[in-house]
Amino acid sequence: MVNNQNMANAIRALAMDAVQQANSGHPGAPMGMADMAVALWSKHLKHNPLNPQWINRDRFILSNGHGSMLIYALLHLTGYDLPVSELKNFRQLHSKTPGHPEVDITPGVETTTGPLGQGVTNAVGFALAEKLLAAEFNRPGHDVVDHHTYVFLGDGCLMEGISHEACALAGAWKLNKLIALYDDNGISIDGKVQPWFVDNSAQRFEAYGWNVIGPIDGHDPKAVSDAIAKAKKVADKPTFIICKTSIGKGSPNRQDTSKAHGEPLGAEEIGLTRAALGWTSAPFEIPADVYEAWDHKTFGAKAESTWDAQFAEYAKAFPELAAELKRRMAGDLPKQFAQVAVEAVAQAHTQGETVASRKASQLALEAFTAAMPELLGGSADLTGSNLTNTKSTPAFRVDDSGAVVKTEDGKIGRHINYGVREFGMAAIMNGVALHGGFIPYGGTFLTFSDYSRNAIRMAALMKRRVVHVFTHDSIGLGEDGPTHQSIEHAASLRLIPNLDVWRPADTAETTVAWSVALTNRNKPTALLLSRQNLPYAPKNGDAIGNISRGAYVLSEPSDIGLNKKAQAVIIATGSEVQLALKAQRLLAERKIAVRVVSMPSTTTFDREDVAYKRSVLPAGLPRVAVEMGVTDFWWKYGCAAVVGIDSYGESAPAGVLFEHFGFTADNVANTVQVALQKR
Repeated sequence: MVNNQNMANAIRALAMDAVQQANSGHPGAPMGMADMAVALWSKHLKHNPLNPQWINRDRFILSNGHGSMLIYALLHLTGYDLPVSELKNFRQLHSKTPGHPEVDITPGVETTTGPLGQGVTNAVGFALAEKLLAAEFNRPGHDVVDHHTYVFLGDGCLMEGISHEACALAGAWKLNKLIALYDDNGISIDGKVQPWFVDNSAQRFEAYGWNVIGPIDGHDPKAVSDAIAKAKKVADKPTFIICKTSIGKGSPNRQDTSKAHGEPLGAEEIGLTRAALGWTSAPFEIPADVYEAWDHKTFGAKAESTWDAQFAEYAKAFPELAAELKRRMAGDLPKQFAQVAVEAVAQAHTQGETVASRKASQLALEAFTAAMPELLGGSADLTGSNLTNTKSTPAFRVDDSGAVVKTEDGKIGRHINYGVREFGMAAIMNGVALHGGFIPYGGTFLTFSDYSRNAIRMAALMKRRVVHVFTHDSIGLGEDGPTHQSIEHAASLRLIPNLDVWRPADTAETTVAWSVALTNRNKPTALLLSRQNLPYAPKNGDAIGNISRGAYVLSEPSDIGLNKKAQAVIIATGSEVQLALKAQRLLAERKIAVRVVSMPSTTTFDREDVAYKRSVLPAGLPRVAVEMGVTDFWWKYGCAAVVGIDSYGESAPAGVLFEHFGFTADNVANTVQVALQKR
């Protein structure tokens, strides 16, 4: 009979061998957490290696993702499509075993982890999605959404401030299906953490409203398994299990030292460790009986088959609900989406309202949230400013028992009060998107995108559909001053690969931006919106249809009665488009013909074909860009001049600031004229 110790030692051996072969990696964490993994993966985790995407699987997240060989060893041993050749290729180009776990690269990996604290925050998003879907779709006798989210995390995750933001929310939301196992080994890269990490983690999590178990011996699989079993019985709280462990467990000279953390043990120490563990197999070799003990394919297939039968009964009783759940978990938009989008854009164009683009966003959301129950909104304590709530998205609340509160007509809340937690909100939304069933969006001021930036980057890296609503996008917010006035943020966000950034000028552009964001299955979107009102910009010909291409010709000289070919092009975004149109008229009075191009999404326009780009920005015509932000970004479009801001803002009414920084029609017109004179 294979005992728990042999199963754990298989993980330790594979971790040592892979890190040694790569000459890079972190062997200590996998070796220390191996017994915890035996308890969870062999006794509790509900999963099917033959179908890593089974809807009702438990989710496992390795928040301390530097210990990636733990999850790779587990996936290999339990029967996922991760052969030993991939373990031998650890941290090498194009392998399925990258340095940190990456979703969509390795079968069985649920999220990309590595930036500490974000994994456990993603886990909160996973558990939130499960709770909401269960409340929406389960019916008496038919619990088709019923799974746990398990997360391993370490000292680093708890030191990162994002863990406070997310874990406080998990307690407030009573996410009882969330179970966190803390690898409490007291070691980080710089050594023993005592001099700089003195938190009482048990009291901290109790204060959040979590159920706290331990400290327990993290090297006793039975004790860990018993703790997990207790946690699963708790109905109104998430659980935090403190597991005391030794980093580099089994290594005679590296155990309990920082030397086990982030470097190979070395051939000599590996030999000593093998002897200490009683592990006699050669590198990357696992005895057949150990493989058999770990193999989960039969158990997993049976668990999924049982659920399939339950879902079939559910589908008979509730065919529309079953079809809707499958659609949403597949990430498909409703059949009527295209029509809803067309009608919403047409209405915006017909009505031509003068409103702030943040209000235009809310008007678009009214249409989309009514047609799309998967839209899950929220705001970081700025709902009244971000305007992310709609008639179709009541506030998300839970009662004292932990149950999701429903409206009188049985609907769940779909607008989340995240509190002042921008980073937590962004990473929780990533977890929601990764789980499936919802398209999350959340709002804050654009200047606070700095707080959430790394989670935005992770959404882009993971190719997940998450929408960030950033309002108060410029000096146009006025008296709040430079701390709140976004100068560099638009350009900064545009630098993130695979992130679409939109800065719309009116209601039609805003509605199109939302439509494109919702159809972008494989990328997140940032919407940069104004606080001040913006007049509707009249559109002729193909303009409406071309908004979705990121930039389009908004106004030709002939549109304002000047029958001359354009001599220059003004490129503008957002609130500055109205300024460009006014400058165009001033220049027309001087007999200078100018084309105005609205470029609401530079990232989208940059993906267009060369022919379209040339049709919008013809060669040979001087280009002048106008945007209330740093000028450096715009030179890539071959501009002759840029009307922008290369300093921080000031505290004053918006109109005063526009004059002070040169955002006037006269200054734009004069800038164009000077550019023409220099030719």
